[in-house]
Amino acid sequence: MKYAKRHVLCCALFFFMHIRTMKKRHKKKKQKTSVFIPPARRVYGEISPPGDKSISHRIAIIGSIIQGRIYIQNLCHCADVYSTLECLYALGVQFEKQGDDIVEYGVGLDGLECAQEMLNAGNSGTTMRLLAGLLAGQPFTVCIKGDKSLCRRPMRRIILPLSNMGAQIEARKGGYPPLIIRGGMLQPINYVLPVPSAQVKSAVLLAGIF
Repeated sequence: MKYAKRHVLCCALFFFMHIRTMKKRHKKKKQKTSVFIPPARRVYGEISPPGDKSISHRIAIIGSIIQGRIYIQNLCHCADVYSTLECLYALGVQFEKQGDDIVEYGVGLDGLECAQEMLNAGNSGTTMRLLAGLLAGQPFTVCIKGDKSLCRRPMRRIILPLSNMGAQIEARKGGYPPLIIRGGMLQPINYVLPVPSAQVKSAVLLAGIF
């Protein structure tokens, strides 16, 4: 009987000590530790940042009306920029891939051709607005559409100044895409942007080339 009591007492004592040890370990885990990392004297290496989307749109459009080959390095590879390239291809501009670079064969100021089908800007508002400026000075009529999301974005901001320059642009009620652009001889204007917009400014500047 005494042996049984001692055995029970030892077991209870062992269990109590085990619980206390576990609690101490748990507290140690909760304690935050700070690590000091000394600053490096120099950082070595090279990085290649991805191409800028805004610049990629504009260089492709400007390159289309330059006579001859244009070598484009570090073009931004995204759906919006590809929409611009596909629209330019439909207007008679050729492209060639050389490694990571793109070669664009510009057709000159008077070399763009009337697209056989409706141009598709996809989801790219930049493509639609900038091409509207480019197409405003062309001697043909072209229609440019977009996906459902783009067709819910108003285009009044570019329709107004381009119309003042002499282009005829039709849109759905409210100034929504698709756009029918009848280009032709344009006249210079003085235009103050009611709301700052790089896309509207670029559209007007592109139209001003013609």
